[in-house]
Amino acid sequence: MGKVLNLTILCLSVVASLSVWFAATAAVADLISHGLMTSAQGGLLTSAVQAGFVVGTLASATLGLADRIQPKRLFATGCGIAGAATLLLPLVEPTGWAALGLRAVAGAAMAAVYPVGMKMAATWAKGDLGVLIGILVGSLSLGSASPHLVNGLIGTLPWTTVYLVAGSLALAAGALILAFREGEMRFAPTQFRFADIGEAWRSPQLRLANLGYLGHMWELYAMWAWIGAFLQHGPINLQGAKASMLVFLIIAAGLPGAVLAGLAADRFGRCATAAAAMVVSGLCALAIGPLASVAPALAIAITLVWGFAVVADSAQFSALAIEIAPRRLTGTMLTIQTCVGFLITIAAIQTLPWLLPFTGWNHAFALLAIGPFLGVLAMLKLRALRQSCSVS
Repeated sequence: MGKVLNLTILCLSVVASLSVWFAATAAVADLISHGLMTSAQGGLLTSAVQAGFVVGTLASATLGLADRIQPKRLFATGCGIAGAATLLLPLVEPTGWAALGLRAVAGAAMAAVYPVGMKMAATWAKGDLGVLIGILVGSLSLGSASPHLVNGLIGTLPWTTVYLVAGSLALAAGALILAFREGEMRFAPTQFRFADIGEAWRSPQLRLANLGYLGHMWELYAMWAWIGAFLQHGPINLQGAKASMLVFLIIAAGLPGAVLAGLAADRFGRCATAAAAMVVSGLCALAIGPLASVAPALAIAITLVWGFAVVADSAQFSALAIEIAPRRLTGTMLTIQTCVGFLITIAAIQTLPWLLPFTGWNHAFALLAIGPFLGVLAMLKLRALRQSCSVS
């Protein structure tokens, strides 16, 4: 029961703290509907969180914070900063520089939450690392989907309410995580050297795991960001609550995807499981646009399969980093992995709408298939390398 209780505390804390990230979706919808913000300004507000997270993870990795500071204290500090920054948002101009700055600060603070949370979950692993990280990633997927559920059931909430609730939840998460107790596989605090950052590239196995993660992230957040627009403005033409509910189901499908893939990875191998998930998600990216024009019902079914598969591989890249990295650098290697991964999401999210006038919705998502197919190559090579090392 100690394991179940502490992982429940961790998952609840992650979802509650990351509400400051999810809040952008709901807040931007209300601001645009009331004419207080344009779509372009909404994109900047959302990108500010992503950019802040990249800067935060880069700073954390450079200073080795995730391996030097007790994880739950670092986690709680990140929650406190993110919550305070979010609670200040109703006091400033929603489209001004202050709002962008506060969103960036909240994103940067998340560098002390998500990568650190995976390290905390790993302390309880006993042959089930894949499924433990899968549960954490699945919780993130469910949290990411929650604003769409609210929009589908209740309608758009006032943007000030969204920020106040999200900020309060982050502060509550910071308090709750202090009750977390690490498992037997805890990591001792270590001295960090700046040169250790290079281990993420120097190690052939870590390099391949990170390259696979890059391919995965090229697809994931761009799919989440634009699937709603595809359903509403593409050939399927869903509107209102129906569109919001379907987007919720698509993103929430990542929860069973991450957990079931974790079970498979712990039994059959992480590289093979991640590669299989990326093959499925890449094929969905290629098929979804053409199918929408000729078989809308089938296309909707494919969106749910895509939502399942696009997250299924995610946890296994983190699990690979935990298994491969020197234990004294586990937190830093996880932080670097998420840093470069989220950096590439910004490029993918911004590139797809630029491409849209040339391809239309029929072929726009094909751009995203590049990532998982390259990720498959990295996973197959890593699998062969790990097998050769075990034999030798």
